[in-house]
Amino acid sequence: MRKHAFAGSFYPRGRDELQAMINEFLLEAAAKNPEKKQFLSYVAPHAGYVYSGKTAAYTYNAIANRDDIGYVDTIVIVGPNHTGYGTRISVSAQDWETPIGNIANDLELSNAIVECSGIAGIDETAHAQEHSIEVQLPFIQTISHGKKAVFICMGDQSLGCSEDLANAITKAEKELGRKILVVASSDFNHYESAEVGKGKDMKLIDAIKAMDYERFNALVGELEDTICGFGPITVSLLYAKAHGGMRGELLKYANSGEASGDYESAVCYASIGFC
Repeated sequence: MRKHAFAGSFYPRGRDELQAMINEFLLEAAAKNPEKKQFLSYVAPHAGYVYSGKTAAYTYNAIANRDDIGYVDTIVIVGPNHTGYGTRISVSAQDWETPIGNIANDLELSNAIVECSGIAGIDETAHAQEHSIEVQLPFIQTISHGKKAVFICMGDQSLGCSEDLANAITKAEKELGRKILVVASSDFNHYESAEVGKGKDMKLIDAIKAMDYERFNALVGELEDTICGFGPITVSLLYAKAHGGMRGELLKYANSGEASGDYESAVCYASIGFC
């Protein structure tokens, strides 16, 4: 069991307080974005809930609104590695705990992804003190009780690794006959003014919306945008593309200054769906 490591810091430790916060965020997102769409994959931010929780709720409201959510077997969460520990692509073999309860690992699918990849391996080291996946889980538990999950941490976010992982997920899904959703965990530009960050991020988002993953990856370096999960976003985009996806849709864009009042050193967030 991978025990929660960030309850009490990134999100409330108490189950009731945590559930109430998530429910409030989801209700707000549902009121502002009630349209139902069958997205193939998603992007959600992973900062502290007081900063990015309202933005993440747009992704999870979209998932909750799916007509086929009851038929989804497994949610595959792909996050970046902030700590530097572990392998290039680290797949967890453990079940995970949050204050809301436990999420069972779809171990058969986890192992199949490793077998289909030339890079990924089973590794818990990368996950031990990594927050990018953990903060997604209380939202997932709230909108899809009982779903299994796959937990993947990308230490290597190169385009080659992203292509390998997206192909492995698609191949493993088909081999096992799973119905899955892919959620990429990423924040966008960090610690510049909100205005500068938005200027950079919108160029990235334009490439994402056009499903131009090569341009997206090139722009990250060209613009010196400090987006932290461009690899997971590329995986989510490529997964959607392999399933007939034609475009990305920006569901919500925000920054930490809206909560903190500091717009000069802001972290930016986006919720995105691919369809």
